Amino acid sequence: MIFYRYNSVCEPDYIDAFKGMGINVIEDDDGMDNSLNISSKIHKIGELIADYAPLFIFSINYFPFISIICDKLGVIYMAETVDCPVFEIYHNSIRNKNNRLFLFDYAQYLSIKDYNSEGTFYLPLGSPIERNSRLLGDENTYLYDISFIGSLYNEKDPFLSLKIRSDKKMNLTDLMEKQIQNSSFGIDYINSNLRLEDIEDVNFKESLFDNADMVINLDQSVFINNYLTYHMAYLERTKILNSLASEMGEGVVHLFTRSSTDRIDPRIVKHDGVKTLTEMPFVFRQSKININTTMRSIQTGIPQRVWDILSCRGFVLTNYQPEIEEYFEIGKHIETYENEEELREKVKYYLEHDDEREKIARLGFEEVRQKHTIIMRTISMIKAVTSFIG
Repeated sequence: MIFYRYNSVCEPDYIDAFKGMGINVIEDDDGMDNSLNISSKIHKIGELIADYAPLFIFSINYFPFISIICDKLGVIYMAETVDCPVFEIYHNSIRNKNNRLFLFDYAQYLSIKDYNSEGTFYLPLGSPIERNSRLLGDENTYLYDISFIGSLYNEKDPFLSLKIRSDKKMNLTDLMEKQIQNSSFGIDYINSNLRLEDIEDVNFKESLFDNADMVINLDQSVFINNYLTYHMAYLERTKILNSLASEMGEGVVHLFTRSSTDRIDPRIVKHDGVKTLTEMPFVFRQSKININTTMRSIQTGIPQRVWDILSCRGFVLTNYQPEIEEYFEIGKHIETYENEEELREKVKYYLEHDDEREKIARLGFEEVRQKHTIIMRTISMIKAVTSFIG
């Protein structure tokens, strides 16, 4: 197989999984070089196909130019999304018969499946059990009571600099606040109540997506996900962390981030960001409670962060997402909250009940170890490809 790389943090786990299945992995790292144009990348892939005659080409997330060249040369293109949304999946190339696209967010899967029903699949993300078990061993010393790792998104919040009339901006702020109040997940309220006049002043020429090349008009989706979901993440994460600090007191909540912490409660212990593959797993293992707050752009699915925490035998307390109950029993493998009050109550409860908390972390780990590893996900993808060939 040819593995097209662009330096996604998820790539090493999937390379190891494919190699573990006995597949010869040829890495194409042109995606890591921003100086190369599309023509150069197409030429490189064409040469690799001619040299190796691969069973398929694989990438994390979807690249239309790879789909186009695979369609012309009769090679299967297999892609798995780890982000949501991935706007490229709405490119006209999604119809190509050689595509095998796997989407982890069921809502996004439903939005695209009818454009290529035979080549589009729903597949949840998986846990990097093997890597984290090797890294962590049996170490289980707690250093932190409550931890949150991640961006606050204030450093990349385009809503703050959005140049539209003040009344429109106030209306959008109200929509975001009501979305947060109405549900712990998704953007249904915003999708239903956003007015066209609220986005007509926004310059979409800065977007990489020309609607003429897409199977659907992306204006509203691009606006919501490029402007509103980042701001909602900032609002939610700041509010939740400050609320926990107010409830629990000084030194209990730990924040690991590279974002500005100017508006974070001083009672929160602030740490620098951690390296995803080598440092983050230790924080997950060494925290009594790991908080996850899912980006609103992931409408129904389980984000990679949850699978990562479980793979480290960490205790997860995450906002509720509809797909969680498809794979886990809440209160047995994982814990969820649907509002700020429930979050505070569960944090207090599980800090006072060590045995229950540690049992949930252990059972969550066993559940993903037995059913939801990354190598199991690659096996599912391979089956879809081989059945297509057959």
